[in-house]
Formats: sequence, C-alpha cells, structure tokens
Amino acid sequence: MEYRKVFDQIPEQFDKYRPRYSAELFADLIDYAGIGPGVSVLEIGPGTGQATDPILETGCDYHAIELGEHLYAKMKEKYGNRPNFHIVNDDFITHDYGDQKFDMIYSAATIQWIPEAVAFSKTFDLLKPGGTLAMMLTSDDYKTPNETLYNRIQEVYAKYFKPEATYNEMRAPFSYTNASNYGYVNFERRDFHGQRVFTADEFALYSGTHCTSIVIPEPYKTKFFSGLREAVLEAGNKIVFNDTYILYLARKPKEG
Repeated sequence: MEYRKVFDQIPEQFDKYRPRYSAELFADLIDYAGIGPGVSVLEIGPGTGQATDPILETGCDYHAIELGEHLYAKMKEKYGNRPNFHIVNDDFITHDYGDQKFDMIYSAATIQWIPEAVAFSKTFDLLKPGGTLAMMLTSDDYKTPNETLYNRIQEVYAKYFKPEATYNEMRAPFSYTNASNYGYVNFERRDFHGQRVFTADEFALYSGTHCTSIVIPEPYKTKFFSGLREAVLEAGNKIVFNDTYILYLARKPKEG
C-alpha cells in the first residue's frame, strides 16, 4: 500500500469527520498573506476541503493539487462550479508547474507526507519573492475534559490498536520547524483554540479517519472501534476535544 493514499479509501467519512480550523486562524492568515482577488494560492493535498472554503471565498485565484482520486472527485463535486477554483489530480512531488508561481502555498496536515527536502525546496521555488508558506495542523486533547474516559480509551488502544504501520513508518521524516534550513525567513508559530463534541458513534467514525486506524487489520479493527464506542457510551455518550489549531508561517525573502 502507498500510505500517502490511505485517506483516499474513505472520502465521505473523511469529509464529514476530519477537523476544520478556526475562523480566527483563517482571518489571521488571510490578513498576514494579503489573500484576495488577483492573488494566486496553492493548497497542497486539500483532502475534501477542510481548509478550503475560507481561502476560496476571498476571491483569490485558488489552485490545489490532490493525490487521491476519490478525494479529488469530492473536491470537484463541492467546488467545481466556482470560477476561481482550479485543481489537478497529481503528485506534488513530481507535478510540473512550468512557469507558474504563487503568492501563498499552504497545507492543512498534509505537507508532512512529502519528504522534507522536497516539500520545502519545491514550495520555495514555486513561491513568488515575498510569498507565504503556511502550514496548519490540529493538536487535540480529550484527557483534560474527562481523564477517566481518556484512561478507558487508552485501555482499548492497548488491546486492539495493532496497525500495519506506525505514523512515523508511513511517512518520510519531516519537521515543520526546519523551514528555515531551506531559505525561508520569518518563521513563526501561532496558536488558536476550539472545541469539538462527539457522540460514541461519531467518535468511532472520526477515529476511523486516522491514517493508522485505517490500516488496522481484522479481527482487531472491529474490536477496536467497538471498544471506542462502548467507552464513550459508558461516559454518557459524549466525548469533548479541546483543540489547538497550530499555524506555522514563513516567507520567501523578497528580491533585493
């Protein structure tokens, strides 16, 4: 299996349950990068649009590249009628952009699936001087809201979480903080916060969108998701996530 395509197996589930990002994060990013009409933007690996709407709605010249065939089809279904929407179904690593350059390139928990040297070097080359690289991801905490439930879920993981590969084995080594090693300047991190609440069924379906959960073989897979459902049901059919939305920013130096 090519693990970079693992999410392409579950486009509908991915679309419904993968986390979105806060309005405050997007407002900050749009202001920082000056996104609007006439500005060219590239999103790497948009999935099914978890971080697309706020950028597309600025009226910018939006471009995306999506590796998964089914995720690409879902993006076309959702946004194909927008005049400023453009997407290709291809591999960012090998895709030839010719002379095309962008004012901003961004990813939402996707760029880390590309080998670090390729990710940073190619985005740097594709950006216009002074252009922005933005990388976002979510760090979630369900231990603080209910530590008893958290411990019960860890028991389920210990018994049944037997994926074919770990997260680190599924992707090439990558560190967001290494952007400065590839010519980027003004690297910084900005944090934003939000909260999600799931029922037992919703939590199991959301957990099924994690790359390592997708590759759990039977008989462990069924027992794993059943165990997650039972744990949340026993806790009143409610699990709360306190989310931190992390935004990494960097710029390509201006010429001169």
